[in-house]
Amino acid sequence: MNEDMMNIAQTAEMPEENGLNNAVPPMTFKAKFSKWWNNTGLGWAFMLPFIILFCLFVALPIVLSLRYCFTYYNMVQPAQFNGLENFRYMIMDDDVFRIALGNTLKLAVVIGPVGYIASFFFAWVINNLKYRTFFVLAFYTPSIVSSVAMAVVWKVVFASDRYGYINSWLLQAGIIDEPLLFTQDPGLIITVVIIVSLWMSLGMQFLVFIAGLQNMPTDLYEVAYIDGMSNVFQELWYITFPMMKPQLLFGAISAITSAFQVGTICTDIAGFPSPDYCAQTLVLHMEDYTFYRYELGYASAVAIVLFAITFTLGRIFMKVLSTKGEY
Repeated sequence: MNEDMMNIAQTAEMPEENGLNNAVPPMTFKAKFSKWWNNTGLGWAFMLPFIILFCLFVALPIVLSLRYCFTYYNMVQPAQFNGLENFRYMIMDDDVFRIALGNTLKLAVVIGPVGYIASFFFAWVINNLKYRTFFVLAFYTPSIVSSVAMAVVWKVVFASDRYGYINSWLLQAGIIDEPLLFTQDPGLIITVVIIVSLWMSLGMQFLVFIAGLQNMPTDLYEVAYIDGMSNVFQELWYITFPMMKPQLLFGAISAITSAFQVGTICTDIAGFPSPDYCAQTLVLHMEDYTFYRYELGYASAVAIVLFAITFTLGRIFMKVLSTKGEY
């Protein structure tokens, strides 16, 4: 009986001994690092160059601008805190700032919406063409060409003498008697800037829209026509626009930023400063106080105003075109 009791006790202890023998050994540092690298580390490694560049050239300048916008800083003497003096001078005494703000808003109101709608319209039309590769290349090329090179081409088109293409055609047609001063007349310069900026702004947005249209599932259109859809306008409103909200959002943000960053074209066409500051924008006003007058405190205040405008409009469009909770 005692032997039976001992056998039972040994049998009861065996699972515990087996459990100890089968216990998983603790992970080594190398194993933990390998698991982290495979799960998340590789992704962070790919994002690290972008994060570094973003912090250096986007986040850090914004932080420094927030610091210097409340100071007087001329790059020679240490920055001196002056409170809201830069913003007071900007609003009350700087007439050129008010002209630049008006020109910037005027350009943004025209270039942003018109370029946005035109980009989508041309993408939608070309997507239905047979030889669309050629047209895609033709529309996208201006966005990858230097703005200085494009300005040289357009200055020949809008030359203020009789040798300019438009003036030559108008004179031959008998529409005008004297050449129009496209690059010298303050009333015409802003129109030329709008035309050139619109032409150059089509490329990136157009490429995004054409990519979204080519990835649209065709079976949705087939089902919709079976269910009673009768024309292309219903197709756009009920299928294309809702399915392309991510591309539409990206295009809207690109349109806003490009519209408020117009500056180089104005300088290339009308010079710096332009006649009566007719083509002065916030970007050029900021560059004037940064690189010519070396008043970085006031230039930072102008940069903060420009950042606040673009950021606010960007958040509005992100709210309107957001796809969160729709899928």
